[in-house]
Amino acid sequence: MTLVSEAARAKINLTLHVLRRREDGFHLIESLVVFADAADRLNVDHAAQFDLTVTGPYADDLGRPEDNIVLEAARALSHGVGGVPPGAVLMLEKNLPVASGIGGGSADAAACIRALLKLNKVKVGDIALAQLGASLGADVNACIASKPALITGVGNVVEPAPRLPRAHAVLVNPGVPLATPAVYHTLGIEPGEAFPELPVPLPADGFRTVEALAEHLRSARNDLQAPATRLVPAIAEVEAALAAMPGCLIARMSGSGATCFGLFAGQAEAHDGAQWLAADHPDWWVRATMLG
Repeated sequence: MTLVSEAARAKINLTLHVLRRREDGFHLIESLVVFADAADRLNVDHAAQFDLTVTGPYADDLGRPEDNIVLEAARALSHGVGGVPPGAVLMLEKNLPVASGIGGGSADAAACIRALLKLNKVKVGDIALAQLGASLGADVNACIASKPALITGVGNVVEPAPRLPRAHAVLVNPGVPLATPAVYHTLGIEPGEAFPELPVPLPADGFRTVEALAEHLRSARNDLQAPATRLVPAIAEVEAALAAMPGCLIARMSGSGATCFGLFAGQAEAHDGAQWLAADHPDWWVRATMLG
């Protein structure tokens, strides 16, 4: 057996500033993203054709395996890159909530690309890999690297983030899926229109401590949080519950929601807070995690 295993780590938007809406309808953004230890898991092995099986607590929320972005990524890689044959067993363990603002599908596609390249011992140039990722979705390139990044364009331009400290976090989803297009529609920016507030610039030398990062985040924004909360009012309840936890430095929604994060300097505070919150809200998805 030549099984290769890859973690599809959750993508967390610490900030998400909307800049403007292009005439073609797409929104230009600027977002500081990090990745969590909380993850889906993809295992791959050689086979004569591509075959995907999905297990895990959120498997039933994904619909038919043949429509999954993991298969799309596998076929695109095989078609576009020499040395990757059109076949593999793909086994996805779906641990992250679906349509939850933490890039689960994009992370799964990225893990598939990394795993198949390792399985077949194939290396791809940065330009070709970026073109492949962009063809699958705006978030895929960031998820391929799974490193802190500053995301611009329509989410497809990925640059290294300034220095960030490793931080602990509690992730919470209220169990309500939220489609990204609906959130942008509720934002209500017309084609050609700019968002009324400017993004908060990042310091060039980054942040030495979690406390310094949290202080910056308090002056920055997620411009999708207000429209997302109008669609899913439970987001406000989740954010308030996180903010009230001892040691929480800041609470905010990630991406287009409905997952929120609470940022902590200490592991024990995050772990204890997650246990308390999970017991108090058994219908919520709650995870203590490390961000980096």
